[in-house]
Amino acid sequence: MAIAKAERLMNLALCLLGTRRPLSKRELRESIEAYVEAFGSGTGGDDSFNRMFERDKDDLRELGLVIETVESLDGEVGYLARRDSNRLPPITLDAEEAAALGLAAKVWQQARLAGAASGALQKLRAAGLPEDVDPYEAHGALEPRIPVHEAAFEPLMLACRDRRPVVFDYRKANAAHPEPRHVEPWALECWRGHWYLAGFDRDRGAERVFRLSRITGKVRSRGGRFTAPVPDVVTVRETVAGWAGETADRSARIRLRAGAGYPLRARATAVRELGDGWDELEIPYGHGLDAWLVEFGPDVVVLEPAELRADVVDRLRAVAKG
Repeated sequence: MAIAKAERLMNLALCLLGTRRPLSKRELRESIEAYVEAFGSGTGGDDSFNRMFERDKDDLRELGLVIETVESLDGEVGYLARRDSNRLPPITLDAEEAAALGLAAKVWQQARLAGAASGALQKLRAAGLPEDVDPYEAHGALEPRIPVHEAAFEPLMLACRDRRPVVFDYRKANAAHPEPRHVEPWALECWRGHWYLAGFDRDRGAERVFRLSRITGKVRSRGGRFTAPVPDVVTVRETVAGWAGETADRSARIRLRAGAGYPLRARATAVRELGDGWDELEIPYGHGLDAWLVEFGPDVVVLEPAELRADVVDRLRAVAKG
């Protein structure tokens, strides 16, 4: 069904771009094979055709095609898409801009977007990318990489782009079994080497953030439109950072085994040696810290606050129950 609709939209777009005069609904109905197959070339099924045509026209406009509505002297309405209104300006890039694009594409070479990034650079080269600029040339000793190992990344990326609701099974850190989640996906964010999805959880009626490594099974798309407004990119990024533990409004004290937990030591605001192979650290405490501390297992003991210690203990018990 999706392929048939895409083919019908493409034929309608080509028909509107190729005409030199406005075409009426009747002419478009008789010219596009998908309409003829569905409704015939007569006048039968006018209401159904009109509804499909209006949806197709709206979809093309949403994709960026500029469609003009023109009324003739006899009152007949026609449609066309002028080429000059649907032509992008020429692409011009200097050496610095080309290098930035090449660096961005190089980031994705080990991820699922490697093919798309390479194809985009080839199109830019054909459109006039300076010949003396190598987009893949090394620009320093450090080579950027964004690891993407989760199978859920690609379907969620497409769902965010297309604004499609999704359903997936999600296992919280303190839960023994996964639960289904109905989500309107907003954006994907990478934080500390882990990917997170920010979106609107329909079951809970609020925004939530999900770690992709805790999504089990397949991500399934659902029909229909979003029911909640999508915040701007900055707000989404702040939400991801807050739910992942980036935002801290207080401090926590922990005991950390000597020679372990270097990421925790890097965030510590104070470190004191306790002896017997243990150190005491003061670290920023925000949402998500309990889930992060659990990852260090027996090398970490929470001293205070009491609610953080209780959350860590609950998560460890859930993991032990399997």
